[in-house]
Amino acid sequence: MTTLRKMIVIGAAVVTAPLAVLAAAPAASDWQIGPIIKGRNYSVGMPLRLEPGRAGPGFDFPYPDAAAGHVHYVTVPIRSLQGARSISLTYRIDAAPGVRFVPQQYPDQTAILSLYFQRAGDRWTARTPHHRWYSPVNRAMPLTPGTHTVTIALDEPWKAMMGGDATALPGPFARAKDDAAVAGFVFGSSGGRGHGVYATGPARFTVLDFAID
Repeated sequence: MTTLRKMIVIGAAVVTAPLAVLAAAPAASDWQIGPIIKGRNYSVGMPLRLEPGRAGPGFDFPYPDAAAGHVHYVTVPIRSLQGARSISLTYRIDAAPGVRFVPQQYPDQTAILSLYFQRAGDRWTARTPHHRWYSPVNRAMPLTPGTHTVTIALDEPWKAMMGGDATALPGPFARAKDDAAVAGFVFGSSGGRGHGVYATGPARFTVLDFAID
């Protein structure tokens, strides 16, 4: 179980007690595929939840083109990231020979996965420009078959949705961590981190491990 610590005052004594960021390893039903904004799910052609599997929760990429659908955000509810050190994902992509992954908005760019967390109260507009945070620019993962692990420390320069990073925006980043509501990963390109990806043929994504330390 991934935990943080919180301080509880009992009389004159201060007691340290665990505060769970994730109550347990997320089950398939804990993961939501979205985002859902004003009742619309932007992950077109995708189920709302991941499917259980022997190795872990997963999903099939839509294929063979954007008309068949595209997957954007895959997230689980969490508690505050205050005191957390890193977010880590281990995953496997199985794909038929020759299958490519394509960003639906910028098909000429490389399809990538970025780790992600989101502050509570996001309006999904420019009015909340510092509620969504993505992997640092040089830490995004190109989508390729095989097993991969990405671990990103929470003192690295995470990227804000409307530009700027944690180094330039320390206050908004700290508030986003303190008031975090969901975390996970997104699919897209350097031109649009969570703007969706599809495959050109059969391919499956499996979450092997997701941890906040």
